[in-house]
Amino acid sequence: MAGITGIGSGIDINSIVGAMVNAERAPKEAQLARLEKASTTKFSALGQLKSALSELQTALKDLNNPSLFEKRTATSSNTTALTASAGSAALAGSYQVEVGRLASASKVATQTLASDFSATGAGTLTVKLGAGDEAGVDVAIEAGDDLAAIRDKLNTALKDKGVSANIVNDPAGGTSRLVLSAKETGAGKDIYIETADAALADLAIGSIDYSDPDNPVGTLAAVSGSAAGYLEQASNAEFKIDGLSLSSASNTISNAIPDVTLTLVGKTEADKPLSVTIGQDNAGVKSSIKKFVDTYNKLISTTSELTNVTQVGEGKAPVVGGLVGDATVRTLLSGVRSELGNPVGASGDAVRTLADLGITTQKDGTLKIDDGKLDSALKDNYDAVGAFFTGDSGLMKRLEQRIEGYTQVGGILDERMKGLQTTISGIDKQKETLNRRIEQLQTRLFAQFNAMDSLVGQLNQTSDRLAQALGSLPGVVKKGS
Repeated sequence: MAGITGIGSGIDINSIVGAMVNAERAPKEAQLARLEKASTTKFSALGQLKSALSELQTALKDLNNPSLFEKRTATSSNTTALTASAGSAALAGSYQVEVGRLASASKVATQTLASDFSATGAGTLTVKLGAGDEAGVDVAIEAGDDLAAIRDKLNTALKDKGVSANIVNDPAGGTSRLVLSAKETGAGKDIYIETADAALADLAIGSIDYSDPDNPVGTLAAVSGSAAGYLEQASNAEFKIDGLSLSSASNTISNAIPDVTLTLVGKTEADKPLSVTIGQDNAGVKSSIKKFVDTYNKLISTTSELTNVTQVGEGKAPVVGGLVGDATVRTLLSGVRSELGNPVGASGDAVRTLADLGITTQKDGTLKIDDGKLDSALKDNYDAVGAFFTGDSGLMKRLEQRIEGYTQVGGILDERMKGLQTTISGIDKQKETLNRRIEQLQTRLFAQFNAMDSLVGQLNQTSDRLAQALGSLPGVVKKGS
C-alpha cells in the first residue's frame, strides 16, 4: 500500500496494484509449494526406509554372531535348592544333584561380659581366620575402652579380612557379648581371638595350637552357657552329582561339571535329587530368528506403503506414497529377495534355504515362520542352522552386504537425503527472493500509478480552469441560458 491513492483520477489503484502483484506472485508461489511438498514428502519417505533398513541391519548382525550359537543353557528342576549357568564349552547332558549341606561362614561370640565392661589395661587382640592364618590381624586396645570402642576398632582393622564385629545384649541378665562374623565360607575358616595380655583375656575366643606345625589343631568349641565359642562353625558344602560325594568351600561351584557353574541355595530332601540339564540355547536362537523375520516384514510393509497408489473414491485424487516409482526401492528389494532365495552350502546339507527352517514367503512378500518345523531344525540340526546364518558366506552376512550401501554414512540414502535438504533450503531462498521482487514490483507499480493519478488530477484541474475562462468570454452563451 502507498497511503491514500486514486484521489486525482478516481481510480482504485490499490485494487489494481494488488491484482497485478498477485498475478505475478501466484504462479511462482504455487510452483515452489509443489516442489517443497514433493521434496519434503520424499525426504520423509527416505527417512522411513532408512529406519526400517537400520532395524533389519541390527537383527542381521545379532543373528550373524557366532557366540549366539555357542551359548548353552543350564536348567535346574529345583531352583530353591540350586541354580546353574553354563559356558560355551559345556556339553549337553543331564545330571542328578543332591545338596546335603551348604557351605557356611564362621560366627563366634566372646564369653558373657558385663554391659559396662571396659578394658582394665592396654593390650593387643590377634584375630585369625582359620588355623592356617598364622600372622592374623593385631588390634590395639587401650585401657578404659568399652565394648563399643572395642567393636569399632575391630571393624576398622578387620574390614579387609571380611570379618565384622557387633554387640549382642541380654536385657534379662544385663550382660553383653561381642559377636564376630566372617564372610568367607569353608571348613578351616573359623574366627579365633588370641591375646597374651591378661587385661584382655575375657575377649579371647578359642586358640590355635601351633606346637605341631604340620597339624595345627583349633580348640574352638561351641558357645556353652557363659563361655566363649562358635555360634556357627565354618564348613564346606556337601553335595552329590550322579551319586558321587563332593564338597566345596563355597556355595558357588565351578567346573564340578566342566564349564558349568552351580550355585547351592538350599538342601534337597533325602533321596530326592534334583536334575540339572545342560543344553543348547534354542530359545535364544529362535528369538533372534524371529527378530530377523519381524524386521524384514517391517521393511516390506514400509516399502509397500511408500510405493503404493491408493484410490480413495470417485472424483478424488489418489493417495500416493512418497517413493512411488522410485528405482532405489526396486533395486534394494530385488537384491534382498535374490539373497533370500539363494541356497547356502553344498547340496546334501541339512539346512540350505529358509524353507528348510520352516520360513516361507507369503503373497505379500513377507516371511512366515512354521514354529514346529523351526523347533525341529534347531533340535536336530543346531550346528547346521548356525552355519546357514553365520560366517562370511552365511545368509546374514550376504544380506548385510546388500543393504549396507544404502544405510552407511555417505551411502545411497544418505546422499539422496542430503540432496533433498539442499533443495528444500534452496526453496526457502527462492521464497525470500520472490518476496523481495514482489515488494519491488509493488513499489514500482504504486509509483507509476500514483504518477499517473497525479497527472490526471492536474489535467482535470487545467480543464476546469479552461472551461471557466472560456465561459467568461463575451458572446459565449452559457449553459442553461
